[in-house]
Amino acid sequence: MMKHIMSSTLLLAILLPGLAQEQVHTKSISTYFTAEKKYLVLPVKNGAPKRNLELWVDGVNTRFWDMELAEGKPDWYAYMRIDEWKGRPVELRVDKVSDTTTIFEPVLQSDADTNRNEYKEALRAQFHFSPKRGWTNDPNGMVYFNGEYHLFFQHNPYGREWGNMTWGHAVSKDLIHWTELGDAIHPDQGGPVFSGSAVVDKNNTSGLGENGKPAMVLFHTGARGWGQYMSWSTDGRNFHQYHKAVVPRINKDNRDPKVIWYEPAKKWIMVLWVERGNNGQNSMQFLTSPDLKNWAPVSITYGGIGNDHYLFECPEFYELPVQGMNGVKKWVLTGANTEYAIGSFDGTHFTEEEKKLQNQYGRDFYAPQTFNEAPAGRRIEIGWWRTNTAKGAMPFNQSMSLPMELRLIKTAGGIRLTRMPVKEVEGLRGKMYKLGNKTLREHSANPLKNISIELAEVRMELRPGKAKEVQLNIRGVRVTYDVLHQQLVVDGVKAPALLLDGKLSLQIYADRTGLELFANNGLVYMPVNINIEDSNRSLSLAVKGGTVKVSGLEVYELKSIWQ
Repeated sequence: MMKHIMSSTLLLAILLPGLAQEQVHTKSISTYFTAEKKYLVLPVKNGAPKRNLELWVDGVNTRFWDMELAEGKPDWYAYMRIDEWKGRPVELRVDKVSDTTTIFEPVLQSDADTNRNEYKEALRAQFHFSPKRGWTNDPNGMVYFNGEYHLFFQHNPYGREWGNMTWGHAVSKDLIHWTELGDAIHPDQGGPVFSGSAVVDKNNTSGLGENGKPAMVLFHTGARGWGQYMSWSTDGRNFHQYHKAVVPRINKDNRDPKVIWYEPAKKWIMVLWVERGNNGQNSMQFLTSPDLKNWAPVSITYGGIGNDHYLFECPEFYELPVQGMNGVKKWVLTGANTEYAIGSFDGTHFTEEEKKLQNQYGRDFYAPQTFNEAPAGRRIEIGWWRTNTAKGAMPFNQSMSLPMELRLIKTAGGIRLTRMPVKEVEGLRGKMYKLGNKTLREHSANPLKNISIELAEVRMELRPGKAKEVQLNIRGVRVTYDVLHQQLVVDGVKAPALLLDGKLSLQIYADRTGLELFANNGLVYMPVNINIEDSNRSLSLAVKGGTVKVSGLEVYELKSIWQ
């Protein structure tokens, strides 16, 4: 104990002069200006010390955030919307900047977002959505409304690392090309805006619709009050926040409300992750409401405990018909790690029939969500793909997966979920290399040797027979199929991929930040994040220890969604 105290004292003696120096040479400032233009311009230096900032309007702390504030040359600029206060006095408070700083003399405002090189950065994924600036993680509030797919997302507008959680917002007509709008929901008295969902209140049960227009109603967890909060919009652009939590805190950890309409009982269902007890017991709390404002708990489904992350956070809940079983529908309940249960639901209780199922075996894919109200009854999913993009002066970080259509199919092992890219992805195809059917042996020539490509879709079906391995190399990333163990291996990531009638289908997408593999028509999904070397544009296909029949071998050049 004495040795520990002496060590701590010595450490303090070393640190205190530095701390005193910091106090002497920094100050908090308060700057006043009149809001005249659309944006407040904020300079960011990646890796700089974080400073706390506040924007006060009419004596109310209206925006509060921290950021790596650049007091010298910035790496990039963040743009905060201030036009709603145009003509009014605003106070900007900044904590602990250099006592010689002139960074806000004057405060910079702009009507234009003048950042350059948007969506063309070296590490920008070219057919996966990412915000033009700042950090992103979980997709939120995914809903089809007024003829557009609305993708909200966890967003730090003021830095490329996690923090300052708001809901970013982008819209699309085709699920592929996205237009990023301003942030939709900002932190308030409830705290940072954590994950949640959105619905369309077609019957105006909430009374929030206007002039015959239904409201898009959004739910999120406020990460201070730890209640579930509600916002709404009738135009998909302007958002209003309800004055209180619609579901106050249930337990010390409860978050990520998923809300759906349950037609048989004509009521709303909320599924909410709640930690129970003191042992890390995961649970999904089911609640019902007639009007989206008043909620009553009705049942609980329990998941794993501690390190068992079955049914841990970010619930998703939906019903799908089972392909191959006429008239049969099943409900699917998942958590953030994509483990899922299949069962039945009576409007109050979910009954698990099979649980702890999995078909996603990638690296750093998390917290997927599906669109409510997607046309033609499609169940379309997007997940957070944790790409390695916090490099150099990059002004953004992380991305979303490809949009995927989910189905339930009947298999020999039971009812299973499949994921496949939505058909709209085919609209990105450019030049096609149709290589047809091949029989490859250990020393066969590479059938892909004449292809030089950056953004690629590769398709084939394999009959490996008694061969030991099939080796596909995509721009330096090796994709190996181990025939004996019936296993795919990509950059150290492994996934079970059983041969079906002796065959394995493969569909692979290569972007700058990694590969997404779909095997056996979506029974296996394998996203692997890896920054691909720009100079390597080659493809190869080889086999070891036998003969492999390859059919339907095709390669497509893909176009950027940002062009």
